[in-house]
Parts: sequence; C-alpha cells; structure tokens
Amino acid sequence: MKCSLLSLALGGFAAAVPVTSAPLEERATASVVTSQGTIVGSSLLGVENFAGIPFAQAPVGSLRLRPPQRYTQSFGTFDATGLGPACPQMFFSTSGSLLTSVLGELIDTPLFQTVTGQTEDCLTMRVQRPAGTKAGAKLPVFFWIFGGGFELGSPQMYDATSLILNGISQKKPFVFVAVNYRVGGFGFMPGKEILADGAANLGLLDQRMGLEWVQDNIAAFGGDPTKVTIWGESAGAISVYDQMALYGGNITYKGNKLFRAAIMDSGSMVPANELDSPQGQDIYNQVVKSAGCSSSTDTLQCLRAADYTTFLNAANSVPGIIGYTSVALSYVPRPDGVVLPDSPDVLAKTGRYAAVPMIIGDQEDEGTIFALFQSNMTTEANLIDYLSTVFFKSTTRDVVAQLVATYSPDLSAGSPFRTGILNSPYPQFKRLAAILGDLVFTLTRRLFLQTTSTVNPNVPSWSYLSSYDYGTPILGTFHASDILQVFYGVLPNYASNAIQSYYFSFLYTMDPNNGTSSAYPDWPQWKNGKQLMNFYSLFSTLITDDFRSTTYNWLTGNVNSLHI
Repeated sequence: MKCSLLSLALGGFAAAVPVTSAPLEERATASVVTSQGTIVGSSLLGVENFAGIPFAQAPVGSLRLRPPQRYTQSFGTFDATGLGPACPQMFFSTSGSLLTSVLGELIDTPLFQTVTGQTEDCLTMRVQRPAGTKAGAKLPVFFWIFGGGFELGSPQMYDATSLILNGISQKKPFVFVAVNYRVGGFGFMPGKEILADGAANLGLLDQRMGLEWVQDNIAAFGGDPTKVTIWGESAGAISVYDQMALYGGNITYKGNKLFRAAIMDSGSMVPANELDSPQGQDIYNQVVKSAGCSSSTDTLQCLRAADYTTFLNAANSVPGIIGYTSVALSYVPRPDGVVLPDSPDVLAKTGRYAAVPMIIGDQEDEGTIFALFQSNMTTEANLIDYLSTVFFKSTTRDVVAQLVATYSPDLSAGSPFRTGILNSPYPQFKRLAAILGDLVFTLTRRLFLQTTSTVNPNVPSWSYLSSYDYGTPILGTFHASDILQVFYGVLPNYASNAIQSYYFSFLYTMDPNNGTSSAYPDWPQWKNGKQLMNFYSLFSTLITDDFRSTTYNWLTGNVNSLHI
C-alpha cells in the first residue's frame, strides 16, 4: 500500500492538504544570512520555507552508527528551496493484511507513507516562517519532532504552512523548525557492542544537536532562541519527553536552556530495558547475521563498513511497527547509563528530567491501528500468549494474565470505545486495541502526569483526550489522526481551531488559556481535579481522568514488570 498526504478519504469525506509543490520557477525566493553562509529558500502562500539545511556531518562510512558530528564548514550560498532529504526508512508491506482488506487506502497519515530522497546524508533542518520575517524579529519557535515508531518519518512530511497562516491570523506569528534524525537501525541500534562503543540513542542525539542548531542560528531567521517549545507526535512525543530526560535532565547549552515548554501528542515515557538487555541483543544479533557479519571479530566495525544497501536491508530484517508485532518496537530509546541514564519512567519518578510547562494528551482510540494485524487472536489465551511472547518476554505469563483480566471480555468495553458490540473484525480486536492504546499511550500518560505532578507540583501541565473522529468504523479516533486534524486542519472544524488556538497561546505564554478566545472554555491544569479537555468535532467538554481505573491501579504497581 502506498499513501499520499495530498488526499484523504476517511469516513465518507475527502479533503486536500495545502503543500508547497509549485515549480521553482513559479516561486519567489527568500534568503537568510548565517555565520556559515547564505541560505536561499522558497516563498509561497505567505510562508517562507528553508529545507535540507545541514546541522551535522553525513553519518556515513566511519561515522555510521556514531554520535552526530557538528557541521561547521562554510557552505557559501546554500539552496534550501526543496523539501530536504529523508533518513533511511524501515520499509513495510501491508499486502493481505486486515488493514488492506478492510480499510484499503482510507488511512492517510505519515505512519503509512512512503518518503522520497532517502539517504544517510540526512541530518538536516527545515525552517518555515511568515513571509517577510526579518532577523531580530524574536518570534517564538515551535521545534517539531516527527513520529513514526522510531522507524519512519521525515520533516518533508510536515508542511507547517496552514499552521503558520493560522498563527498569523490570530496575531501570534511564529517560526517553525523540524529536525531530521536517524530512525530504525541507523539511529536506535541496541546491543552490548553499541553500549561499549558509546553509540547509543543516536536519533535522540541528532534531535539534541538540532536543538543546539536552533540556539546558534534561529535568530537569523527571526526566531527567539529563549522561547522554544518542543512539540512532537507519537514517537516524536516520546522523543519530547526523552529530550527532557536526556543526560538526567540537563538541557543547558552555552549557558542557555534549549527549550522552555513542551507539547506531547500521543506519547510520553516508555519504560524500557537496558540497551544490552536480551531483547536489544537479539535485535543486534539479527542485524549482524543479516549483514553477513557474524564471523567478523568486530561485528560493529563490519556493520559500519557494509555498503548502504546491505546495511539497510540488514537493519530492516527485524520486525517493524506495521505488522504482527505492532508497537513491540525493535528500535526504541533504551537506557545506556549516559544519554538516557535510566529507564524513562525511573527518570521521571526520581526527578531527573527538565521540568517545564507541558501539554500532553491522546486520541481516544490509540490502539486500533496497532491491532489490525493480529486476526488470529480469537481467545483470551491467544491474547495472553501474544503479549507474553511479543511484548513482555521478561515477565511471567501469570503477570500478563493479570493485566488482561483487568479488561472486560465484553465487546462493548473495548476500543473503539463507546461503540457497543460493533467494530470488532475479529474476536479479540477491541480488547487488544484497548490494551495496546492504554499501555503505550493513554494510561501511561496518566501515570506520567501523576508522577511529574508529585515530583514537581509547581510546574503546570494540561492534558486532553480527542474524540473528534468518533464513529469512524473500526478505527474510532485513531492514533495519528491528530496529524490530520490538528497539524494540517484538513477539517477546519471546532476541534482543529480550538486545539491550534490553545497551542499558539501556550507557545507565547506557556499557558493555553492566556490569550485564547473566549469562544473556547478555560482549560484547567491537570493537577486541579485531574480533568481532561475532551475535544469533539463541534465542541469540547471537561471529563475526569479516571476511566479504566482498575487497569490503571494495576499498572501503577506493576510498571517494573512491563518494560519492553
């Protein structure tokens, strides 16, 4: 299946997404002078775009599977008029799956897309700003971290034109920056060899160097380096928290803070075993075997020396997110003792993270997409076996059975929620969808908020639940639907307008209520009654964050048993 972000057909409607795809000869140009040279970008629809700006050396040859090395050379006049490169992706096929048989090409999110221009020389930045912005304008900065299960994604998928224009219309102009970072085996290879070499969590280090690039360069684009809000979705949201927790919470660069606030859409902390855990080592060993490096005396050096295609195929020989193993990710940030000093949940509990004001929330039916591939789940025993063997290999089957028992077997209790006995393409679909959505996203979010509110009670946080796609068959308000609704606003309805307005106010003041139209209700901090702003397509309402409390209470006492 191959999808395009240019069109959407979901639940009976179609919409177009504005993109900057006009031929170069039809576009105006804009330029920015930096210490390294002049960057020439394009200007279209009132927004200037500068893409593919290098911030690190090409991580090829001896630099493959090593921390990023800062790009310090002069580049004279640099052509940034295109979309920029994509880092090597994990490829996948949905042929013959429930996804294609039931949904066809109805899902149109970056998670299911094919990007172009894949190359190892990909450590670049994309900057977009209102046309005519000058150096020294000191506009606040959104720093975007894309999602895609740490396997897929690129800044080229995220054109912020509509966001920027909406910000201008609300008299809250801003600069938008998106960082390109290594994904899959190129950016998140685990194993004891990687740990010993100091090559852990490279994708997070790429993101961190991108944040440092912003501090050094964004003023030339009219941005204010003291007013940076980091924002991400899915793996990007997980990365936002990881940036807060990197080096145990040290976000200082040249005496300044890299960011002052954070937004996490569908993702927070992921409890994870160490880089050299059995799960991680199995991944490394499989890649080494597939690359033909098993007999080498230095397997890591062998991987670095392999030609691009050989290494790409080897890195992609392990299970991917678009398939049976789903969100039991092969490549995920894992504690290494330095970059991530401990599991992210432990870092939160012990206060070793940068406590900044934050917004964090979820789609109501986060797990439905990830439960599309396990149609052999016909009994509760199948479900327990699946979770035990795929997700929680170091946990006893009895513990997993306890978790499953906290979810009712009744179809009416599963996800998509509040749909009765409908939307169950196989017997355990709705139960599995509820479990995956809660463990990876929704109830983990609540645990994260409870932990951080206890550790840093004076740091504000706001939380939400999105239900604007309620009624969508099989999927409900599915994971990544916020990219369509919130980021692109493909339906310019109440939900997209309200959330964008709250986000712009948060960007400017670190409070979503400060400066937001009275048309939208006051959004209380989560600690004040543990309330969520529940967004629908035509309205929003406050609900208490206490649903599925039996499962949540069980999770709070068993987090250490559920590391991936």
